[in-house]
Amino acid sequence: MKKLIVILSFVVACSVSCRKDIGPVVANQTLLLYMPWSTNLTSYFMQNIKDFETVLKGNILKNNRILVFLSSSATEATMFELKYERGRNVRTTLKEYTSPAFTTAEGITAILQDVIAFAPSEHYAMIVGSHGMGWLPVDRAPMQRRLSAGEEKYHWEYERRPMTRFFGGLAPDVQTEVTTLAEAIKNAGVKMDYILFDDCYMSTIEVAYDLKDVTDYLIACPTEIMAYGFPYHTVGKHLVGEVNLQGVVSEFYNFYKNYDYPYATIGVTVCAELDRLAVIMKEINQRFSFDRALLGSLQRMDGYSPVIFFDFGDYVRKLCPDNSLFNRFEAQLRRTVPPNLGRHTEYYYTAVTDGIIKINVFTGTTISDPSENTKAAAKTATAWYKATH
Repeated sequence: MKKLIVILSFVVACSVSCRKDIGPVVANQTLLLYMPWSTNLTSYFMQNIKDFETVLKGNILKNNRILVFLSSSATEATMFELKYERGRNVRTTLKEYTSPAFTTAEGITAILQDVIAFAPSEHYAMIVGSHGMGWLPVDRAPMQRRLSAGEEKYHWEYERRPMTRFFGGLAPDVQTEVTTLAEAIKNAGVKMDYILFDDCYMSTIEVAYDLKDVTDYLIACPTEIMAYGFPYHTVGKHLVGEVNLQGVVSEFYNFYKNYDYPYATIGVTVCAELDRLAVIMKEINQRFSFDRALLGSLQRMDGYSPVIFFDFGDYVRKLCPDNSLFNRFEAQLRRTVPPNLGRHTEYYYTAVTDGIIKINVFTGTTISDPSENTKAAAKTATAWYKATH
């Protein structure tokens, strides 16, 4: 009997002291702050990280982890973890990168695999900080060539104007296609609880449709967002662990309505509802064609000329004269982009014109179907367009 007690005591002791041999502890959720090289946004990224650290003092991490991938140049980046230990913020370096491939699916997949290895978790979420241009493919033509051809600058190319936040940096070689991000996440074998784009113009139906299989929710802005980005010192607590979408939206709006530049828009897309929305949209497109005479009456959501991004709901309302069919569409749209998860100030700012534009109709997401802008010429190649035409 004594021998049995000794054996059992050894087993119990070993189960505690040897726990490290059974592998790393799995977190509830790992949140990745993904900040690829964006040239002139680095100082804002540093502020974003500091803002996130302020909310960690409230002991919000619990069984969750926050990793940051931050590029300090086009060829250097660091992955580190944010912690709050013994009354102070701690940044633990996990890996240094030389020439990280953040514009290819293979490169982003490798970065995500590092996240999984460093912080295994039951759930993952992702915040992407950079410049943004919705679903548009990377434009590899030099700016001077584009200007000589009569094209406008992109909003990030204007100088001496309040800065706003493709997805990536200022040059094509550091810009990433949304479809590339979707492929990378899929290849990494994870599905995000949410992807939050802290970038301009990313709340579009085309972007959401590209990402529908790799995230549950898309949180983004349908217009430009000021360079400060999301106010993580108030929003952060709603993004860790069990995400509080209403809290994110409310804190975002409350911050910007009192900001130096009081202009902001935000929408949340429920990705599981997108296929049902596409089915109804295809029926509408099969029956009706848009009257180009109504183009000028649509709610524009950018400063470009011609307009690239239009309010989605306003466009379909003027495309579809069949009230019964439109009511079906609207009901599904409300399930896909819930109105209670969308907010906006009276005006939004655009660096393209260095001015503000009034919002009369707001759905929370945009569409480029009726655009006549040459920058939007590739719209027919998007997965959304193919699914709905």
